[in-house]
Amino acid sequence: MNYDKALDAAIDRLHDEGRYRTFIDIERKKGQFPHAVWNKPDGTTQDITVWCGNDYLGMGQHPVVLAAMHEALEATGAGSGGTRNISGTTVYHKRLEAELADLHGKEAALVFTSAYIANDATLSTLPKLFPGLIIYSDALNHASMIEGVRRNGGAKRIFRHNDVAHLRELLEADDPAAPKLIAFESIYSMDGDFGPIEAICHLASEFGALTYLDEVHAVGMYGPRGGGVAERDGLMHRIDIINGTLGKAFGVMGGYIAASARMCDAVRSYAPGFIFTTSIPPVVAAGAAASVRHLKTDQALRDLHQERAKVLKVRLKMLGLPIVDHGSHIVPVIVGDPVHTKLISDMLLADHGVYVQPINYPTVPRGTERLRFTPSPVHDPKMLDGLVRAMDALWSHCALNRAELAG
Repeated sequence: MNYDKALDAAIDRLHDEGRYRTFIDIERKKGQFPHAVWNKPDGTTQDITVWCGNDYLGMGQHPVVLAAMHEALEATGAGSGGTRNISGTTVYHKRLEAELADLHGKEAALVFTSAYIANDATLSTLPKLFPGLIIYSDALNHASMIEGVRRNGGAKRIFRHNDVAHLRELLEADDPAAPKLIAFESIYSMDGDFGPIEAICHLASEFGALTYLDEVHAVGMYGPRGGGVAERDGLMHRIDIINGTLGKAFGVMGGYIAASARMCDAVRSYAPGFIFTTSIPPVVAAGAAASVRHLKTDQALRDLHQERAKVLKVRLKMLGLPIVDHGSHIVPVIVGDPVHTKLISDMLLADHGVYVQPINYPTVPRGTERLRFTPSPVHDPKMLDGLVRAMDALWSHCALNRAELAG
């Protein structure tokens, strides 16, 4: 076996299909986000504006967060020193979990190193807790949920995306006595569409199923205290397990579940992904707790976020660009070809200082390749003007289709 040749062939396939991914080396500057510096491969630098980051509210630069992290760093040092079971639980971890439980109206919360690990570890552990468990998973669930369901060794059913009627058919076909769990998302990040939370909760009640809701792209941004779409819709009490992230709207790092004290206790006691992983550093836990606490009262920041997203969508629509608009803060522009998607991304960066990463297969289906913009409260009108002008020019340069506008 020529291992190097096999590796070259695998990488060449990605190049041939136009979906080889490159890292853009960017340097964020404290207090200046979304401005950043691009460190080019040739050793030169260029000022850019980041339009594809997941720091949705700019909390990674917020003084409240930075102050909490400085305090924790001076008090405790860098790392946590171990797993949560072995010297890695500090007062900062407990405060963070208390803030998260309060945010979601649950008895308890459990912090993981990432939301990916939280999904994977929890969903792969649940069949150990509920023998014979059947998991019903939305077809467009995140890779972390898919992996957790796949690895758990239990029964699974995949229902068509947001198709409540199909979910009902699957539930009706299974043993009424079997334990069941429905796993889905509140906002699906590639199209920005919302999951039918209330309808799924009704089905769960009817069939005696647990509900597992991924709120990764909603926590901090939706609901009167940033609890997510379930909070906005008054449905948090009907969700058994809520998954969220600390690395997007909260601007730091980590993931979590919020649920009953009994559920969190069982997951922490049985999930290898929790038991055998070094806990997040106290400095990170302190920053995350400060961010969660702050966003419970900063509705103005959430309102500005939604306003900036709406303005960007309206202006791109006025140019006839094919955007997907489901009413969330996510702004996908469909290019439909991996080569053109990367070309526009490269030209936006090099010629206009606009950084947006191309999204290609397998993240999205072939033929729906896109640029995914994530406007934030710290993207001001001048930045938005520059982005719109650049997209207009490049769409014409690449001779891509535009929608016909009424009037």
